[in-house]
Amino acid sequence: MGKANHHIYRPISRREMLGICKSGFGSLAFLSLFGSMPQSKAGEFKRLMQPIRHHIPKVKHVIFLYMDGGVSQVDSFDPKPRLDQENGEDPNKKFKVDDTQFGNVGKILKSPWKFRQYGECGMPVSELFPHIGSCADDIALIRSMVSDFPEHTNANYFLHTGSGIQGRPSMGAWVTYGLGSENQNLPGYVVLDGGLVPPGGLDNFNSGFLPASYQASILKASASPLANIQPQEESQALQDQKLALISRMDKSLIGNLGHADAVESAISNYELAYRMQSSVPELTEFSRESKETQKLYGLMSDDPYTRNYGAQCLLARRLVERGVRFIELTCPKVKADRWDQHSGLKDGHERNAHAVDQPIAGLIKDLKRRGLLDETLVVWTGEFGRTPFAQGTDGRDHNPSAFSMWMAGGGIKGGTIYGHTDDYGYRVVENKTTIHDIHATMLHLLGVDHERLTFHFGGRDVRLTDVHGHLIEGILT
Repeated sequence: MGKANHHIYRPISRREMLGICKSGFGSLAFLSLFGSMPQSKAGEFKRLMQPIRHHIPKVKHVIFLYMDGGVSQVDSFDPKPRLDQENGEDPNKKFKVDDTQFGNVGKILKSPWKFRQYGECGMPVSELFPHIGSCADDIALIRSMVSDFPEHTNANYFLHTGSGIQGRPSMGAWVTYGLGSENQNLPGYVVLDGGLVPPGGLDNFNSGFLPASYQASILKASASPLANIQPQEESQALQDQKLALISRMDKSLIGNLGHADAVESAISNYELAYRMQSSVPELTEFSRESKETQKLYGLMSDDPYTRNYGAQCLLARRLVERGVRFIELTCPKVKADRWDQHSGLKDGHERNAHAVDQPIAGLIKDLKRRGLLDETLVVWTGEFGRTPFAQGTDGRDHNPSAFSMWMAGGGIKGGTIYGHTDDYGYRVVENKTTIHDIHATMLHLLGVDHERLTFHFGGRDVRLTDVHGHLIEGILT
């Protein structure tokens, strides 16, 4: 008799096959950590370099200037003379007052700031933003924004993910999922940390049900923009040994079942982190910029918060130059609350405006003179607006029924004012515009049809705009 065959052969499931094979893919991926990219990974990166677009794009990059807390529209870009005429009167005798966040409805409150017209278009901008006003002919101002949520956390999720519920992919994750990356050494989606984490936390920037490789990388505009960006090992050989250990640990998982996407995303992120060690430190070497450029962004300002935000704006331009797809800037932590002035409106809005006004204008002008504004979309907005009547005596409560935002850059009709609010700036009366419309327009300018960029999840094809969203034709060239 021959030797007994003790092997038992049986079919394996797809999940088991992925569990067994995943370490093989991992080993190939980790080869790139040792100085060369294998053909398989090079092919993957080539695919990411060739995004699937549905039409010819107008822009390649987005810079999203997030005004955390909700800027008052009637104090910034939507002047209302009637507030001056009826200052101190009871709003309940003038119009129906909706329930507010804190239910402390005061008198009609005129704006503490004067407005003046800027540019050939004559766009009215308040004294809060004289530098941004100087860019009026490059800006398309939307005065007819609305939100579905009156509270910060849900409104932030809605602004960033198209859903007021926690856990959905952020707009930056959707953009990089659809368009990939232009730079193998930097993330496709970067959030610049100005010092404030918005209500809702980091889930505003997460990848949700998309693979984890599409979530934001958080950087600071400082000499050390990212923790652990400098290798801690004494030699390259020692670091390579550690990475080799990670590879062996990956192999040891053969036969253990797990989520393949999570494994592949982790490998991809390890790989990117290694490459960023050489590319990220150079990003914040602002000494290479001319004194004139540094001054343009406010890096020589007496206000430390202006310098803080100016560094973010300059870093955003440098990231655009290096092919980063989506960049979001968060607000600096000034000596007042974020743009959420339930009291102390004049002091709080002035401090926040002084921090961001010059750097934002510097960013637009610098992009323009370098020929980068035509391929970049700059978006400025908060999550909602404020009431035209006071909360207490010197603040304004949340108002999701009307607020202002603006865009500038490729495909945008500069010097345009779109939409109108009523005489009090309280409700939209013409060209109501939603967050879904903003997302749809943003994707359109990137060459993507928002109805066709989908990911199968929960039994259906999900998209950033859900079943909503229309292009804002009136601001497009």
